[in-house]
Amino acid sequence: MSFQAYIDNIKMKTGKSPDDFKKLAENKGFLKNGQLNDGVKAGSIVAWLKEDFNLGHGHAMAIVAIFKGLKREGDE
Repeated sequence: MSFQAYIDNIKMKTGKSPDDFKKLAENKGFLKNGQLNDGVKAGSIVAWLKEDFNLGHGHAMAIVAIFKGLKREGDE
């Protein structure tokens, strides 16, 4: 599955875009000004996404990759 397919599936399932998740992550204290806060572990973000949005591990890790700046929406 391509990265974009993960993002498309997340949008279909949750109705939220990567930017929406960034805003929510800022409210949770995971991000500040679009950057990961020091000490924030991927596992904490994955746990939140699984709990609050019922995302699977791979889909949650796609959001983490966006938060880390490793991928962007539209990447393949």
